[in-house]
Amino acid sequence: MAVEVQDIFVQYGPAYQQTHSLTREQRQVLEALQTCRTAALGGHVDVCDTCGVLQISYNSCRNRHCPKCQALRQARWVAARTEDLLNVGYFHVVFTLPEALHPVALQNPRVVYGLLFRAAADTLTELAADPTYLGARIGMTAVLHTWGQNLMYHPHLHVIVPGGGLTPTGTWQPSRKKFFLPVKVLSRVFRGKFLAYLQEAQLEFHGAVEALRDPGAFAAWLTPLYAKEWVVYCKPPFANARRVVAYLGRYTHRVAISNARILRLEAGQVTFRWRDYRDGNRQKERTVSAEEFIRRFLLHVLPPGLTRIRHYGFLSPRNKPTQLKQCQRLTQTLPPIDVPRTTLELLQQLLGRDVTVCLACGVGHLRRLRASPADLLTA
Repeated sequence: MAVEVQDIFVQYGPAYQQTHSLTREQRQVLEALQTCRTAALGGHVDVCDTCGVLQISYNSCRNRHCPKCQALRQARWVAARTEDLLNVGYFHVVFTLPEALHPVALQNPRVVYGLLFRAAADTLTELAADPTYLGARIGMTAVLHTWGQNLMYHPHLHVIVPGGGLTPTGTWQPSRKKFFLPVKVLSRVFRGKFLAYLQEAQLEFHGAVEALRDPGAFAAWLTPLYAKEWVVYCKPPFANARRVVAYLGRYTHRVAISNARILRLEAGQVTFRWRDYRDGNRQKERTVSAEEFIRRFLLHVLPPGLTRIRHYGFLSPRNKPTQLKQCQRLTQTLPPIDVPRTTLELLQQLLGRDVTVCLACGVGHLRRLRASPADLLTA
């Protein structure tokens, strides 16, 4: 029988809450995932107009950390982004924070994640505007991830960048086929900007990093970070805009671990599948205690209201109505066709079937009843 994150949280979550100090957001995530698609959240009842079979559906928790609740939200987002595509190549750049910054990031997630977005966007924007590289105003979409394949803390930013931009004279300047910004230059500018912003930020220091409250200690802690080479890399460019949409869908609404990667839950031990990028991208299995699994999962609970997908340049909400339209015209981008609009169309695309058709008889259509699941169970 397949094991899900919910099974682990239901069996071991209550004990974990009693023995660990959790933030309000972490408690909310635990409770939401425990009750997702169960009677605790209520639901609705459909009846087939042909065979009369009843179908009970329980409500989803809709928490953004839940592996069950992202498919429809992701499909809606991707459908909307399809209208923003350009008829050009696209690049994928990844900005990673060094491990030395992790303790400070965990204590100041809202501040540090905000600086990560800001430093990455400012770096790309500044270098692309330089005539040495492109000499144009670019657009980009950035997606925050905080995990590695092993569920450990690994904050990094995935940035999708169209290959070109608007020049000061209003023309389209295409980039080179290979990435138009040198990765080493990107890394060093990003490092300088992030650390400069970090020194200006209001940070809290507790526990193991409490000593950093002292300005001298904080300055000494920063020094080796300036000397270290930060990891920024660019993946091979996309062949066309259609692939960008599919690729974005893989990253935008991903959670720390999908249910498909969980293999076993036995005697309080969780085994999951992961890829070891340091070992030739080999697929491996890892077994941890349920307690450790929950601890790692909760590391990735985001602060409330934090926007983890952000748009910049001509893709920003402020500039899209004018600058993006201009870019689409200059790049001879045709409007997308057959983009699903309604919830039913999106569900049909996701599931490959008409969800209104009865699964029991395959002929009739489902009709919503006034009765709730609780009414049927107590009748």
